[in-house]
Amino acid sequence: MTDYLLLRLYGPLASWGEIAVGELRHSAAHPSRSALLGLLGATLGITRDDESGQRALTAGYRFGIKLESTGSPLRDYHTIQVGVAPRKFQFRSRRQELAAAKVDTILSAREYRCDSLALVAVEALPEAPADLDTLAQALRQPHFPLYLGRKSCPLALPLLPQRAATTTLREALDDMTWPSLLGLLDKHQPQQSWPNRQDRQAFRIKQVRYYWEDGMEAGLQPSFEAVRHDQPLSRTRWQFAPRREWVALSEGEQA
Repeated sequence: MTDYLLLRLYGPLASWGEIAVGELRHSAAHPSRSALLGLLGATLGITRDDESGQRALTAGYRFGIKLESTGSPLRDYHTIQVGVAPRKFQFRSRRQELAAAKVDTILSAREYRCDSLALVAVEALPEAPADLDTLAQALRQPHFPLYLGRKSCPLALPLLPQRAATTTLREALDDMTWPSLLGLLDKHQPQQSWPNRQDRQAFRIKQVRYYWEDGMEAGLQPSFEAVRHDQPLSRTRWQFAPRREWVALSEGEQA
């Protein structure tokens, strides 16, 4: 049996960063490992410049994900002011860049997912800075504000952390009961379980996708494996390493 802490991530906007090339900021359909570690770090009050705390986070937790709804993609265009550096000079901060004598403007495109919904199972390893019970309490009263990948993507509903002890990851993700999302917003309807008929229509629930890390007992036959560059190496230098992720597609029509 393995102990998990189950969370439900939902917001009108989410952005799960991929490799950034030039002015393009892509988003994956499901949460990245770095974003989930950042969520736990904000919950526990571990700052980005706390290198030892960040290393403990990275080594201390594994994640399994059930993507209930991929949502719809959104691309937002920004104009950004950038300083033009003199010859053989490098800016050391954003403030210094904007104070430059010459300022230019570039276009930036940022991707988001609208109304995506993911269930996340957190597994704590021996190196974890906080056990699952401590983590659950911190998620109910986080140290820093929580968001879904970017600060412009706040949570729309509580995370509702719940403990589960199961043989496989799939049992933990499939057997937990969650309240209906639309039912929470409608005070005139009795509480219903997710997903009710309105949830299925609103979130266009079709093919569910599962993602998990090496070493987890998934209880699933992987459809394929993928490589993501979301294993944090240094938060202060913003460096990430590649890792392997397993993916399983459930039966049903693709979203």
